Amino acid sequence: MSLLNPEPGLLFWMLISFGIVLLVLTKFGFPAILQMVDKRKNYIEESLASAQKAHEELANVKQTSEALLARTRQEQATIMKETSLLREQMIEKAREEARQEADKMIAEARKQIQAEKEKALRSIRDETASLSLYVAEKILREKLGTKEAQMGMIDRLLEEINISKS
Repeated sequence: MSLLNPEPGLLFWMLISFGIVLLVLTKFGFPAILQMVDKRKNYIEESLASAQKAHEELANVKQTSEALLARTRQEQATIMKETSLLREQMIEKAREEARQEADKMIAEARKQIQAEKEKALRSIRDETASLSLYVAEKILREKLGTKEAQMGMIDRLLEEINISKS
């Protein structure tokens, strides 16, 4: 038997084994993985929608603060110079707090989205590894089900070790 020209029987059984593995993955593995990915996608989309809503609320706060600023400009002519400086400081402080709060909310939303994304990827990797081990175990149990098959496998491995040491 050559590595470049495998026997037809070996090819037949390899194709059968591959078909079984593909059938099992198609029936049980891929739907579960796709369902989890869809759940994560929906959660991320909802998080993005929440972040967009927070951004719109920030825009409303900005519009409100701009309207308040226009009103204070009208009253500015009657207020003394000292109170004018104090008012400007208060407005600047309110803007900075609003910006900080908005930045904080957006940063938290991004962190949460990133954490969920990483969690989804870990979960998918774990499921894939588990399914692979389960399929490999089933194949090995079928292939080495008899004592003769086990002894034949051990003899073949010992011969390969002896050949590689030579």
